[in-house]
Amino acid sequence: MNILLVEDDLDLGNGVRIALQDQGMAVVWVRRASDAARELEAGLCDLVLLDLGLPDGDGLLLLARLRRERQGLPVLILSARDTLDDRLRGLDGGADDYLVKPFMLAELLSRVRALVRRSYGVADGLVEVRGLSLHLPTRRVRVHDRPVELSRSEFELLCLLLKRVDRVVTRRFLQEQVLPGAQTNESNVLDVHMSNLRRKIGEGYVRTVRGVGYVIDQAAPPAGGRA
Repeated sequence: MNILLVEDDLDLGNGVRIALQDQGMAVVWVRRASDAARELEAGLCDLVLLDLGLPDGDGLLLLARLRRERQGLPVLILSARDTLDDRLRGLDGGADDYLVKPFMLAELLSRVRALVRRSYGVADGLVEVRGLSLHLPTRRVRVHDRPVELSRSEFELLCLLLKRVDRVVTRRFLQEQVLPGAQTNESNVLDVHMSNLRRKIGEGYVRTVRGVGYVIDQAAPPAGGRA
Protein backbone atom coordinates (compact mmCIF):
# COMPACT_ATOMS: atom_id res chain seq x y z
CA MET A 1 0.00 0.00 0.00
CA ASN A 2 1.52 3.28 -1.17
CA ILE A 3 0.14 6.44 0.45
CA LEU A 4 0.71 10.03 -0.55
CA LEU A 5 0.50 12.26 2.53
CA VAL A 6 0.02 15.95 1.73
CA GLU A 7 0.42 17.82 5.01
CA ASP A 8 2.42 20.96 5.77
CA ASP A 9 2.42 20.66 9.58
CA LEU A 10 5.73 19.08 10.58
CA ASP A 11 4.63 17.46 13.84
CA LEU A 12 1.36 16.11 12.48
CA GLY A 13 2.89 14.96 9.23
CA ASN A 14 5.67 13.11 10.99
CA GLY A 15 3.27 11.47 13.43
CA VAL A 16 0.94 10.29 10.65
CA ARG A 17 3.87 9.05 8.57
CA ILE A 18 5.25 6.97 11.43
CA ALA A 19 1.82 5.54 12.30
CA LEU A 20 1.21 4.46 8.72
CA GLN A 21 4.67 2.97 8.31
CA ASP A 22 4.19 1.00 11.54
CA GLN A 23 1.20 -0.60 9.79
CA GLY A 24 3.42 -1.70 6.91
CA MET A 25 2.41 1.06 4.50
CA ALA A 26 4.83 2.95 2.27
CA VAL A 27 4.44 6.70 2.70
CA VAL A 28 5.57 9.61 0.56
CA TRP A 29 5.14 12.82 2.57
CA VAL A 30 5.07 16.21 0.84
CA ARG A 31 4.18 19.62 2.24
CA ARG A 32 3.21 21.58 -0.87
CA ALA A 33 0.50 21.19 -3.52
CA SER A 34 3.08 21.48 -6.31
CA ASP A 35 5.08 18.57 -4.88
CA ALA A 36 1.89 16.54 -4.50
CA ALA A 37 1.00 17.18 -8.15
CA ARG A 38 4.38 15.79 -9.25
CA GLU A 39 3.91 12.67 -7.14
CA LEU A 40 0.42 12.14 -8.55
CA GLU A 41 1.75 12.39 -12.10
CA ALA A 42 4.04 9.43 -11.33
CA GLY A 43 0.92 7.37 -10.63
CA LEU A 44 2.51 5.28 -7.86
CA CYS A 45 0.16 5.99 -4.95
CA ASP A 46 -2.91 3.99 -3.91
CA LEU A 47 -4.45 6.55 -1.56
CA VAL A 48 -4.08 10.26 -0.80
CA LEU A 49 -4.30 11.92 2.62
CA LEU A 50 -4.89 15.57 1.80
CA ASP A 51 -4.65 18.67 3.95
CA LEU A 52 -6.59 21.64 2.59
CA GLY A 53 -4.54 24.55 3.91
CA LEU A 54 -1.29 24.24 1.98
CA PRO A 55 1.43 26.92 1.66
CA ASP A 56 1.09 27.21 -2.12
CA GLY A 57 -2.63 26.72 -2.62
CA ASP A 58 -5.94 25.30 -1.50
CA GLY A 59 -6.10 21.52 -1.32
CA LEU A 60 -9.57 21.62 -2.90
CA LEU A 61 -8.00 22.83 -6.15
CA LEU A 62 -5.59 19.91 -6.06
CA LEU A 63 -8.53 17.59 -5.38
CA ALA A 64 -10.43 18.96 -8.39
CA ARG A 65 -7.44 18.36 -10.63
CA LEU A 66 -6.97 14.88 -9.22
CA ARG A 67 -10.60 13.97 -9.89
CA ARG A 68 -10.29 15.12 -13.50
CA GLU A 69 -7.23 12.94 -14.06
CA ARG A 70 -7.64 9.95 -11.70
CA GLN A 71 -11.24 9.20 -10.90
CA GLY A 72 -10.75 6.04 -8.88
CA LEU A 73 -7.95 7.14 -6.53
CA PRO A 74 -9.24 7.28 -2.91
CA VAL A 75 -8.81 10.61 -1.12
CA LEU A 76 -9.18 11.24 2.60
CA ILE A 77 -9.18 14.92 3.57
CA LEU A 78 -7.45 15.86 6.83
CA SER A 79 -8.43 19.40 7.77
CA ALA A 80 -9.03 21.78 10.66
CA ARG A 81 -11.97 23.21 8.70
CA ASP A 82 -14.74 21.73 10.78
CA THR A 83 -18.02 23.32 9.70
CA LEU A 84 -20.70 21.35 7.90
CA ASP A 85 -20.21 23.51 4.80
CA ASP A 86 -16.49 22.72 4.81
CA ARG A 87 -17.13 18.99 5.01
CA LEU A 88 -19.74 19.13 2.28
CA ARG A 89 -17.42 21.09 -0.01
CA GLY A 90 -14.74 18.47 0.47
CA LEU A 91 -17.02 15.49 -0.09
CA ASP A 92 -18.90 17.11 -2.98
CA GLY A 93 -15.52 18.03 -4.47
CA GLY A 94 -14.65 14.36 -4.79
CA ALA A 95 -13.14 13.28 -1.47
CA ASP A 96 -14.09 9.80 -0.25
CA ASP A 97 -13.90 10.74 3.42
CA TYR A 98 -13.26 13.77 5.63
CA LEU A 99 -11.52 13.73 9.02
CA VAL A 100 -11.43 16.86 11.15
CA LYS A 101 -8.25 17.83 13.02
CA PRO A 102 -7.33 17.10 15.73
CA PHE A 103 -7.99 13.39 15.41
CA MET A 104 -6.87 10.17 17.03
CA LEU A 105 -4.39 8.15 14.99
CA ALA A 106 -6.43 5.01 15.65
CA GLU A 107 -9.42 6.57 13.89
CA LEU A 108 -7.26 7.68 10.96
CA LEU A 109 -5.86 4.17 10.54
CA SER A 110 -9.35 2.68 10.69
CA ARG A 111 -10.61 5.04 7.99
CA VAL A 112 -7.57 4.34 5.82
CA ARG A 113 -8.18 0.59 6.06
CA ALA A 114 -11.85 1.07 5.16
CA LEU A 115 -10.97 3.14 2.08
CA VAL A 116 -8.43 0.56 1.00
CA ARG A 117 -10.99 -2.22 1.26
CA ARG A 118 -13.56 -0.24 -0.74
CA SER A 119 -11.03 0.82 -3.35
CA TYR A 120 -9.59 -2.63 -3.87
CA GLY A 121 -12.93 -4.39 -3.57
CA VAL A 122 -11.33 -7.03 -1.38
CA ALA A 123 -13.30 -6.84 1.86
CA ASP A 124 -13.71 -10.63 1.66
CA GLY A 125 -10.40 -11.28 -0.08
CA LEU A 126 -12.00 -11.61 -3.51
CA VAL A 127 -11.42 -9.34 -6.51
CA GLU A 128 -13.57 -9.94 -9.60
CA VAL A 129 -13.78 -8.17 -12.95
CA ARG A 130 -15.73 -9.44 -15.96
CA GLY A 131 -15.54 -13.09 -14.95
CA LEU A 132 -11.88 -12.92 -13.92
CA SER A 133 -11.56 -13.53 -10.19
CA LEU A 134 -8.65 -13.59 -7.79
CA HIS A 135 -8.96 -14.86 -4.21
CA LEU A 136 -6.16 -13.41 -2.10
CA PRO A 137 -6.21 -15.80 0.91
CA THR A 138 -5.93 -18.93 -1.28
CA ARG A 139 -4.13 -17.28 -4.22
CA ARG A 140 -6.60 -18.91 -6.59
CA VAL A 141 -7.41 -17.40 -9.98
CA ARG A 142 -10.40 -18.34 -12.12
CA VAL A 143 -11.72 -17.17 -15.49
CA HIS A 144 -15.45 -17.84 -15.81
CA ASP A 145 -15.10 -20.67 -13.23
CA ARG A 146 -12.10 -22.14 -15.07
CA PRO A 147 -9.11 -22.46 -12.70
CA VAL A 148 -5.92 -20.81 -13.91
CA GLU A 149 -2.45 -21.74 -12.70
CA LEU A 150 -0.10 -18.77 -12.44
CA SER A 151 3.50 -18.43 -11.37
CA ARG A 152 4.27 -16.27 -8.34
CA SER A 153 5.28 -13.31 -10.49
CA GLU A 154 2.23 -13.66 -12.76
CA PHE A 155 -0.07 -13.78 -9.73
CA GLU A 156 1.51 -10.67 -8.20
CA LEU A 157 1.24 -8.76 -11.48
CA LEU A 158 -2.41 -9.69 -11.85
CA CYS A 159 -3.07 -8.79 -8.22
CA LEU A 160 -1.59 -5.31 -8.65
CA LEU A 161 -3.63 -4.70 -11.80
CA LEU A 162 -6.90 -5.95 -10.33
CA LYS A 163 -6.45 -3.87 -7.20
CA ARG A 164 -6.18 -0.80 -9.42
CA VAL A 165 -9.02 -1.43 -11.86
CA ASP A 166 -9.48 1.48 -14.30
CA ARG A 167 -6.12 2.95 -13.21
CA VAL A 168 -3.02 2.65 -15.36
CA VAL A 169 -0.18 0.91 -13.51
CA THR A 170 3.20 2.04 -14.78
CA ARG A 171 5.89 -0.35 -15.96
CA ARG A 172 8.25 1.12 -13.39
CA PHE A 173 5.84 0.37 -10.52
CA LEU A 174 5.24 -3.20 -11.67
CA GLN A 175 8.96 -3.81 -12.02
CA GLU A 176 9.74 -2.33 -8.60
CA GLN A 177 7.03 -4.33 -6.86
CA VAL A 178 7.28 -7.70 -8.61
CA LEU A 179 10.49 -7.85 -10.66
CA PRO A 180 13.09 -5.80 -8.78
CA GLY A 181 15.92 -7.39 -10.77
CA ALA A 182 14.51 -6.12 -14.07
CA GLN A 183 14.39 -2.36 -13.60
CA THR A 184 15.99 -1.19 -16.81
CA ASN A 185 14.34 0.20 -19.90
CA GLU A 186 16.11 -2.43 -22.00
CA SER A 187 14.83 -5.39 -20.01
CA ASN A 188 11.97 -7.38 -21.53
CA VAL A 189 11.38 -9.55 -18.46
CA LEU A 190 8.14 -7.69 -17.66
CA ASP A 191 6.92 -8.11 -21.23
CA VAL A 192 7.55 -11.87 -21.07
CA HIS A 193 5.65 -12.23 -17.80
CA MET A 194 2.79 -10.10 -19.09
CA SER A 195 2.61 -12.13 -22.29
CA ASN A 196 2.41 -15.34 -20.28
CA LEU A 197 -0.25 -13.86 -18.02
CA ARG A 198 -2.38 -12.80 -20.98
CA ARG A 199 -2.06 -16.23 -22.57
CA LYS A 200 -3.28 -17.92 -19.39
CA ILE A 201 -6.21 -15.63 -18.52
CA GLY A 202 -7.18 -14.84 -22.09
CA GLU A 203 -7.18 -11.69 -24.19
CA GLY A 204 -9.45 -8.76 -23.40
CA TYR A 205 -8.40 -8.19 -19.80
CA VAL A 206 -4.97 -6.55 -19.68
CA ARG A 207 -4.77 -3.45 -21.87
CA THR A 208 -1.45 -1.89 -22.84
CA VAL A 209 -1.08 1.87 -22.53
CA ARG A 210 1.82 2.39 -24.88
CA GLY A 211 4.85 3.97 -23.28
CA VAL A 212 3.25 4.03 -19.83
CA GLY A 213 2.09 0.65 -18.54
CA TYR A 214 -0.95 -1.58 -18.25
CA VAL A 215 -4.55 -1.41 -17.03
CA ILE A 216 -7.50 -3.73 -16.46
CA ASP A 217 -10.74 -1.93 -17.31
CA GLN A 218 -13.94 -2.48 -15.36
CA ALA A 219 -15.83 -2.37 -18.65
CA ALA A 220 -14.74 -4.38 -21.66
CA PRO A 221 -12.44 -2.40 -24.01
CA PRO A 222 -13.98 -1.32 -27.32
CA ALA A 223 -13.73 -3.68 -30.26
CA GLY A 224 -10.37 -3.30 -31.96
CA GLY A 225 -8.75 -1.80 -28.86
CA ARG A 226 -5.29 -3.08 -27.82
CA ALA A 227 -5.63 -5.62 -25.06
